[in-house]
Amino acid sequence: MSVYTTVGRSELADWLRPLGLGELLEHAGIAAGMQNSNYFVTTASGRYVLTLFEHIDAAALDFYLALMDHLAVRGIPCPQPLADHAGRRWRTLAGKPAALLSCLPGAPLDAPAAVDCEKLGEMLARLHLAAADFSDPLPNPCGAAWRARVGAWLLPQVAPAERELLADELAFQAAQDYSALPQGVIHADLFRDNVLWAPDGRLSGVLDFYFAGADAWLFDLAVVANDWCFTDATLAALLAGYAGQRPLTPAEMAAWPAMRRAAALRFWLLRLEVRHRPRAGEVVTIKDPDDFARLLQRFRLADAASPR
Repeated sequence: MSVYTTVGRSELADWLRPLGLGELLEHAGIAAGMQNSNYFVTTASGRYVLTLFEHIDAAALDFYLALMDHLAVRGIPCPQPLADHAGRRWRTLAGKPAALLSCLPGAPLDAPAAVDCEKLGEMLARLHLAAADFSDPLPNPCGAAWRARVGAWLLPQVAPAERELLADELAFQAAQDYSALPQGVIHADLFRDNVLWAPDGRLSGVLDFYFAGADAWLFDLAVVANDWCFTDATLAALLAGYAGQRPLTPAEMAAWPAMRRAAALRFWLLRLEVRHRPRAGEVVTIKDPDDFARLLQRFRLADAASPR
């Protein structure tokens, strides 16, 4: 949710007009995230989030917005895109595809407790099940093929110590076969800053579906575990919450250590790619790839315990 594309007040007001939301009162850039340009937009009808998509093609954008609408209708607290009278969920603004979405209440948690992780696990399983009947999903854009391709590009770019770790992990993951695990649409980026919580402790929002796609459900659970769970208690709570809605299969339990490594590798690669192939922007958030290198090393040195 960085700002790469600047939007002027008058062009935004013109763009908003077909949505019938009344006068534009203010808009302000959101300086968080990495991929798209985001603004808070306030009109006479309320507050919304405007997203300008920097590198997403039309087919993928149609998928992401239709998925959010599908989930919102089924009770998942995610942003719902607003459509104009012609049914269009996105139109061009400042030379980029843009969509206006509902703005959800709440704020992220920096230090989630076990009870929060249990609620999140339950919500993640509900999301997976709610999207199970979504037709013709696109594949995970950062799935196994992406990891192999970007990893190969990065090998000559990184320092020798990183190169050794990266080459060995790429070889390990190439030998894994996750295709028989339960599959469906996954969020794929459910970090702490993409989940909102109300003051009463209720999980009030799941944000940023722009890495979503079809993949093993277990991969999604591993992404969440790697970012949210700092103790055995929080990990156990996450897994219990998830299993209460969708119990894991024996094959998933056996694949858990390797999948946590795959999830750590995916975000290490993403952040390394940003470091070595930076993008210009007015407000750009750069996240440290070394966090995931250390996590990956920890998993490699002592396999993550299988979920119980």
